[in-house]
Formats: sequence, structure tokens, C-alpha cells
Amino acid sequence: MNFKLKHPLRTLLTGALALLPLAATLLLLSWLFSLLAVWLGPGSAFGQMLTGIGLGLTESEIIGYLLGLLLVVVLVYAFGLMVERGLEQGAARLLETILQRIPVVRTVYDVAQKLVGLLGRKEGAELQSLSPVWLYFGGKPQPDAANATTAAGAGKQGTAVLGFLSTPQAVMIGGVPYLGVLVPTAPVPVGGGLLYVPPDWVEPADIGMEAVTSIYVSMGVTSDQYLPKSAP
Repeated sequence: MNFKLKHPLRTLLTGALALLPLAATLLLLSWLFSLLAVWLGPGSAFGQMLTGIGLGLTESEIIGYLLGLLLVVVLVYAFGLMVERGLEQGAARLLETILQRIPVVRTVYDVAQKLVGLLGRKEGAELQSLSPVWLYFGGKPQPDAANATTAAGAGKQGTAVLGFLSTPQAVMIGGVPYLGVLVPTAPVPVGGGLLYVPPDWVEPADIGMEAVTSIYVSMGVTSDQYLPKSAP
């Protein structure tokens, strides 16, 4: 009798757990699409601008928005062709010269330019902008502490946090060098905190951006897929 009562509940829980990853994926994608709709949709400031461009050709707001979006895509594609052929350098220098003469716009442009520059990776550098790094609070663990299995040896290990390097070159704070490390939040790694830590606390993580994102989105569940497993 007890088995008959428990069996439907167990089956229901089994089905719910099996569907949980799919539900979480759909929820995250829904949140992402809603965020894009707020920023780029027809009701946003950018969307209203696109709609205004397309309304000269049609009376429908939706069709006007799509036409404006198509025009922007074509312009971006054309600019991409110019960049590939190096034809935009003169125009870029002229535009930068004009923007640098406007006080408020100059500040915003400098910040945006540096943020975009963080995505660039130069060959031969040990630590790169926005590259995955390990942040060891209290300093990197010593080899004997990392391999220790006793309680006394384990006490020598610090806390390891997975993050992104934001300042490949150390900055001076109070006369002491520091590196800036972005530490995301789980399960949505678009937020987090910016920590300035001593350089000897930071070590490159031999994993890609996709791995870091997967680990944070899964709240650490996929860690064993990208990080070495401990010996039994």
C-alpha cells in the first residue's frame, strides 16, 4: 500500500528533475530576450529611432521598425567591409578628433573605447584583458598545502575564486600595485563585483570564457567538465 502511494509521487519528482535543466534554460533565454526587447525593441529609444527611419516608407510601425533595423544592419555590414580593407582609418581619426573636443562626450567616449579595448587580446602576454583568472584570497596556495590531505595541511589553502582580469597592467593604489578582477555572480553572470587585489593573488585560468560562463550559470554543477578532477 505504501509503495503504491509513494510510486506516483516518486515518478512525478523524477519527471520534474528531468525537466528542470530545460526549464532553467528556457527561463534564462526568456530573461535574455526580454532584456534585449527593453534595450532594442520597438518600445525602446533605439527602437523608436528605427521606427522613425522606416516610417518614411510605410505607415505600419512594425514594418517601419524592421526596415530601420535592416538599414542599420546594412550600414554596420558596410562599415565592417571598410574596416577589413583599412578604409575607415581616416574617418575614424576625424571622428575621434571631433569627439575629443566635446567635454562630456569625450569622457563617455574614452570609457567606451577602453571597455571595447578590453576585448582585444595581444599575443605573448601572460595575463590578458577579460581573460579567465583564479583569484586566491590570501595568496596562491603552496605546493605542500595544495597536495596536503590532513586537516593541518588543508588549513594552509586559501579561497579560490574564478573571475575575469580587467586590468592587465597593475595600477598603483596607495603606492602599492594592484590588479582589477571582475568576479561574476551566479546563476546570472552579468553582475558581480570589481576587486583590486595584489598581483601575486592572481593566476591565469587555463579555461575559456565559455567554461567560466557555464560554471557560473550552472552554479558550479558543470565544474568537473572544465576543471581537473581530484583523485579519489
